[in-house]
Amino acid sequence: MNVGRILIVEDDGTFRGLLAAILEDAGHDVTRAADGAAGLVQLKKNPFDLVLSDLKMPNMGGVELFRASRALPSPPPFVLLTAFGTVEEAVAAIKDGVSDFLTKPLKDPATLRDLVGRLLDEQRREKRLATLDEKAGGGLPPLEILFAGAAMQEVRRLAGEVAATEATVLIGGESGTGKELLARYLHYTSLRKAGPFVAVNCAAIPENLLESELFGHERGAFTGASAARQGKFEIAAGGTIMLDEIGEMPPAMQAKLLRVLQERNFQRVGGNRELRADVRVLAATNRDLAKESAAGRFREDLYYRLNVFPVELPPLRDRRDALDDLAGFFVRLHARSMGKKLSGISASAMKALRAYAWPGNIRELQNVVERAVILARGEVTLSELPELIRSTVDGSPREDGGILKEAERGAITAALKATVGNRRLAAERLGISRRTLQYRLKEYGLMGGVEAE
Repeated sequence: MNVGRILIVEDDGTFRGLLAAILEDAGHDVTRAADGAAGLVQLKKNPFDLVLSDLKMPNMGGVELFRASRALPSPPPFVLLTAFGTVEEAVAAIKDGVSDFLTKPLKDPATLRDLVGRLLDEQRREKRLATLDEKAGGGLPPLEILFAGAAMQEVRRLAGEVAATEATVLIGGESGTGKELLARYLHYTSLRKAGPFVAVNCAAIPENLLESELFGHERGAFTGASAARQGKFEIAAGGTIMLDEIGEMPPAMQAKLLRVLQERNFQRVGGNRELRADVRVLAATNRDLAKESAAGRFREDLYYRLNVFPVELPPLRDRRDALDDLAGFFVRLHARSMGKKLSGISASAMKALRAYAWPGNIRELQNVVERAVILARGEVTLSELPELIRSTVDGSPREDGGILKEAERGAITAALKATVGNRRLAAERLGISRRTLQYRLKEYGLMGGVEAE
């Protein structure tokens, strides 16, 4: 059970004692204050995890106390205690950042215990996120978010087994499933965690520059090489290199990478000195490399070198049990970065998120939530979600040509019409990437539409 330090501010001594007794029986450390002024003194003297404050008190009420507490270095979350006649005032205070409210008299001790437990759990997650050390943690989310959902438990088990080894890991999965995050987890839980983690997107680097990018070059090696330059394999020495989108690597580079993996040595472009490849190699791809190899598009010997320990990440549509946690995490993450106070996601918005197919996976979810947080006031509602997702709220996720696909096709057609065929603007309007839109246009036979920039 998550216990915490709780301040109760209540001018009714009997009710104050009742609240304290319920929370102390649950294991919480409780401090009592008889009015708002005394409560503010306590807040200035001691850190608290949660404040329960009466809304109406002489001199300084609960809302005034809440506002005064916001000037403190680490203001705790607030719950307002209110009589039925002042519920509207408590609801209005939630828009200012108050976490929740309870009506008096208290219906059931369990109501208080459950609310306090939920808020303390939320605060614990918030603190973990806020204090995450970017350098030591590599920008990783909490593990319960990284491995959220039943489908990720086998991934977590496999990652735990291979992390501390030097084995090459081939991470598979659709675009946006979090392959680089898993690679970072493998690095920061390995014996090389004190060394650098270097990620290279093999598809984003022009073919004529990829060798230099990976292995470096000597001065004068080619036109424009005015100085010697280290490559990613040198920069990653003592640590881990992640070769993302390895399936896009050109054949000539595949042969050179194979040599490095076999001999653990390489040369800079234009050089003749052998350099030691003191790195652990992780590779990631959204292609089926076994099929690519069989079709002659990927070297079979390189595939076997990379496929020492394969780990496949499930798509988001197979992690629907994690959707609430993931969406809530992204709301908190982006709300904090924007300095906004949001209570979460409305039930109708969450229903729409659950119904959507998520072709762009977690990356698409994060983009959708970030956009919604920018627009949201108080909480993320259905109106802040892209049209493509809103259209699914009355349907259900189906893999055949059902309600969802009909709604998607209609939303895409409407967006293209509204933007006079401009695919970039249509994608922005729908809240999806242009690449996802291109995929959907092909799937729904809409590729013949006008494309304008």
